[in-house]
Amino acid sequence: MNTGNYAENNRVIITGTVETALSFSHEVYDETFYTFMIRSPRLSENFDAVRITISEKFLSGIELNVGTRVKISGQFRSYNNFSNVGNRLILTVFVKDIEVLDDTDSEQNSNLIQLNGYICKQPVYRTTPFGREIADILLAVNRSYNKSDYIPCIAWGRNAKYAETLKIGDNVEILGRIQSREYKKKISETETESKTAYEVSVSRLDLVCREPSHTSPNTEYDTDSQDGEGYTSCDIDDSY
Repeated sequence: MNTGNYAENNRVIITGTVETALSFSHEVYDETFYTFMIRSPRLSENFDAVRITISEKFLSGIELNVGTRVKISGQFRSYNNFSNVGNRLILTVFVKDIEVLDDTDSEQNSNLIQLNGYICKQPVYRTTPFGREIADILLAVNRSYNKSDYIPCIAWGRNAKYAETLKIGDNVEILGRIQSREYKKKISETETESKTAYEVSVSRLDLVCREPSHTSPNTEYDTDSQDGEGYTSCDIDDSY
């Protein structure tokens, strides 16, 4: 994967069932975009809730009703949330192609993501109260128009140990899946609130280059995106 080929830096293929009705997201150059949530099943019979962003141009001739099963190809993107409601970083699959699957379609469930980017925050390695080794990684992935997406990732076991050796600016490739995870955030000595984190669960982690290239990302960004302290408050389900 070449970090200069932006389309190759960030690739997602995911299937799931539409969980929410489309709602208006934003408008760019008279093109309207909508968001909705899908429910993507794991092999463990759990599921991940994933936010989708889609252009109006894909909606001609298809109906995305609640309960519709879809296959989506796209990119996992991040946006700042200036509303002060919810997480400060919004993570969404930006649709490049979508296919509606009917009840007779034998298409296997998919949730695959491939990223090529740069470590932009020192990885944090630790052991959960349940004895699992994990490491938090924040990856900056270049895309066109001199922009970067900031993707939180979680590595497990030997990948977590390896992530501990990585440094800011290292160029890495990641394979995994998009996951949603509920956790409790402490808001006072006696109160907690339930929140949902969205991240990439890493199944493979490879170092591409130790030296940052001239295409290293713009790091002028709020990287404290999803209340990182939430990662320590629960044992994360990494089952597929």
